[in-house]
Amino acid sequence: MLDLSYMIPEESEESMTKETINIKYNGKTYVIPQPFNKCYFGAEPTRELTIHNRFSDETFQQSCKLPSFAVAIYDTIIGAEASEDYKLMQKGITWFQKNFPNQYYTLLD
Repeated sequence: MLDLSYMIPEESEESMTKETINIKYNGKTYVIPQPFNKCYFGAEPTRELTIHNRFSDETFQQSCKLPSFAVAIYDTIIGAEASEDYKLMQKGITWFQKNFPNQYYTLLD
């Protein structure tokens, strides 16, 4: 078994008691609920990245820009689907539909 604990950031006692994280992006405050508040958003959580639809191919390309914190939640959704954790997957999809509806239709619908 591989030890991947080095990839998980150290959590302070304060961060372990918080149930949500608020991130300001483009003039709006996004509430990141549990368990997504434990995702690693990178050094710049609001830095925009271009994400391609995973079903795109040479004849059909779809992509959109998302802030790093939303990319982390997107990655969690895809990982939850792969591991058949449909409760976590649905929680992430619901968050995406509410907060990034256009990107949801591009990447997850």
